[in-house]
Amino acid sequence: MPDMLDSHLLIAGEAVSGGGRDVHDVLDPATGERSGGVVHATAEDLDRALEAAARGFRTWRNTSADERTAILMKAAGLIRERAKDIGAMITREQGKPLKEGIGETIYCAMLLEFYAGEIKRLYGRTLVRPAGSRVEVQYHPVGPVAGFAAWNFPALNVMRKIGGPLAAGCSTIVKPSEETPAAGLALVQACIDAGVPGDVVQCVFGVPDEVSTHLLGSPVIRKVTFTGSTAVGKHLAKLAAEDLKIATMELGGHGPVLVFADSDIDKALDTMAAAKYRNAGQVCVSPTRFLIEEDVFERFRDGFVERAEKVKVGPGTERDTDMGPMASARGLERMEGLISDATGRGAKLLAGGTRIGNQGFFHQPTVLSEVSTDAEIMNEEPFGPVAILNPMKGEDAMIEEANRLPYGLAAYAWTRDPARRRRLAAEVEAGMLGIDTGAVSAADAPFGGVGWSGYGSEDGREGVLACMVTKTVHEG
Repeated sequence: MPDMLDSHLLIAGEAVSGGGRDVHDVLDPATGERSGGVVHATAEDLDRALEAAARGFRTWRNTSADERTAILMKAAGLIRERAKDIGAMITREQGKPLKEGIGETIYCAMLLEFYAGEIKRLYGRTLVRPAGSRVEVQYHPVGPVAGFAAWNFPALNVMRKIGGPLAAGCSTIVKPSEETPAAGLALVQACIDAGVPGDVVQCVFGVPDEVSTHLLGSPVIRKVTFTGSTAVGKHLAKLAAEDLKIATMELGGHGPVLVFADSDIDKALDTMAAAKYRNAGQVCVSPTRFLIEEDVFERFRDGFVERAEKVKVGPGTERDTDMGPMASARGLERMEGLISDATGRGAKLLAGGTRIGNQGFFHQPTVLSEVSTDAEIMNEEPFGPVAILNPMKGEDAMIEEANRLPYGLAAYAWTRDPARRRRLAAEVEAGMLGIDTGAVSAADAPFGGVGWSGYGSEDGREGVLACMVTKTVHEG
């Protein structure tokens, strides 16, 4: 892997950098030192990208389904070939273990392969009418799309912003996070190398609010898709509403985990502890609030602490690392504030709780128990390596607490009772529910939340239809 990874813009198929454009440092979370730089687009650059996206849409929407499918399949193949290099970029800029970075990249290829096949499954329907008349429902691409991706999954978040639009027949301008630019840029380049026209898929960087305001202020853009915080999502939704642009918002969460006495406790512990500390807890679907039936609370608590203390923390480049650093210094500062507030309100600190060393952004896997509902960490997404374990009196109380917050992205439950599973599926307010599993994401399944966790879906057939508009054609 090169010592430095300096990014550029990709506008109309051209690599753009230099020319007096601002360049800001990208840091390696394992050292806190510079690993590369990211170039910021000028207003003129963004205008060029918008003009190209308008041209690209006219071309791509009229490209045959067979040709678009072949191109996206080729792009997926290139991503697979380059997975080790892209995974290394993710580790360098975001911090997660290399095996996770490579796995994330492979998932991007799987998602693009699914989208490529979905191009030929975008069926409309013909309604039943008397002889001599006909009514047909059709789906058409919405138009150029602007996508904004978060830093925690530098590749996957970008693929979700370009795969669905490309399958639908749209052009797209994606802005990966300036903190983790390299992987997203590499995915866009793979698409171009595979034959997607440079006007159809473009990549820009810059001051986030300046870029989003500029792109969403243009009538060229007809849809916005965003992954990130609820606060920023609300802001972008307001900008989109000014021109009635379609929006998909994948926002924050605060994943409840309901653990019942009849569950397989050891399996629940092994699965959920691994899920909790994946990517240092910087996962929008991370399990955070563990709501444990009283009869098994002590067993679950002790087992969870035991597993947390065995997590090997280190640089993502080391083979035996289970959990890398947090992505930034502000993440460490947030952990310190949340943990201090919780313990100050009576929470018990059972494991971890502090930063590791003074180089890089490493934090101990942390476990809190008996945390008051007025603690900040019980009400705001922690987005870090901290688990909250609270005893609960039974099913009704557990569901009530799971639904207490306005967030509703992912939720989890552990029970062997079939009737309870059906009740939880109906009553837990979340866009995704994992029962006796930590998996809530798959290429062919819709991914999205409710309430303050956003609206609309990525992945699955829904991720393509979200980039299309419905037209009903009546013939007499």
